[in-house]
Amino acid sequence: MNEKNARFVLILPNIRSAHNVGAMFRTADGAGVDKIFLTGYTPRPPHPHLDKVSLGAEMWMDWQYSAQAGRLLKQLKEKGYNIVALEQTEKSICIFDWKPKFSLALIVGNEKTGVTKSMLKYCDEAVHIPMLGKKKSLNVSVAGGIAMFHVARLLG
Repeated sequence: MNEKNARFVLILPNIRSAHNVGAMFRTADGAGVDKIFLTGYTPRPPHPHLDKVSLGAEMWMDWQYSAQAGRLLKQLKEKGYNIVALEQTEKSICIFDWKPKFSLALIVGNEKTGVTKSMLKYCDEAVHIPMLGKKKSLNVSVAGGIAMFHVARLLG
């Protein structure tokens, strides 16, 4: 898919686990994501752990690798994308109160460090998933799935 036609793309920067990446390929397919961008050291197909978890989604999902996330974000911004981080910040809003603007590039950050400050500077907004328990974070593929299906529901 050409980014020109894409309304909803997913960016996975420096994801450590191939299992998480595979899960997000599978979820992105189910949620109607148009394209996945893998950046930095994020595992990419073909990879035995990624392929096992994605159950073939890596074969038909449109994806692209970009070594530098910042360069990719700048390019997407120039193409008119609204860039949104799924990240708890001082200014982030609850994802369920958020009204996405399309074309949308959603960044789901690293399992341990989240979306970095250097990437946040490219973002138009940040959204977070409200947490009710003691632990204030979710597995990255679970959080990404919640966000992708929320956007898919609003995209129609």
